[in-house]
Amino acid sequence: MFCEKALELIRELQRMGDGQLPAFNEDGIRQVLDEMKALYEQNQTDVNEAKTEGKSELIPTIKFRHSCLLRNQRCVAAYLYDRLLRIRALRWEYGSVLPTTIRFHMCAEETEWFNQYKKSLATYMRSLGGEEGLDITQDIKPPKSLYIEVRCLKDHGEFEIDDGTVILLKKNSQVVLFLKSFFSIRLSCVPFNTCHSLFTALFAQMEM
Repeated sequence: MFCEKALELIRELQRMGDGQLPAFNEDGIRQVLDEMKALYEQNQTDVNEAKTEGKSELIPTIKFRHSCLLRNQRCVAAYLYDRLLRIRALRWEYGSVLPTTIRFHMCAEETEWFNQYKKSLATYMRSLGGEEGLDITQDIKPPKSLYIEVRCLKDHGEFEIDDGTVILLKKNSQVVLFLKSFFSIRLSCVPFNTCHSLFTALFAQMEM
């Protein structure tokens, strides 16, 4: 049956839920490519006959085979692209090292693509937030509140945040900060030693 193998590749992905990666169906891909090769060769033969012998009755069959070729091409492209989207999502879920069971389901080309993607992502994250960079794969879900409550571990004294507000950090005191102001401390041009001192004083308890 025309295009059945290609459609089965799509159904295979649809049967898997989000966040799941089925084993790469190399045999199914090969069968689709073999079918495409056979269709192309049959079309080439019929096109030559239609041109040389004037067999116009072959044209509908040629068009049908060509449509099957395009459909197979779209199905294979959709199969490969969907798998890459799933692999990309797994990088954000599991980090730079995937579980063995997932890596076992990837072909060599997908493994190479994943390695290149995680390198590109790491390079981009290092370019953010000054010397320390910023891990954008953390805290992906939006916060429940625009404010954060922090309890200090030790006396730190006065500290000016990015909007010019001066806060007093005393041991066991609790400070309510706007989330943007709190996290911008980490990304601002404040020297690293100062930031490190501040974050040593904070983080005993945070309530979102």
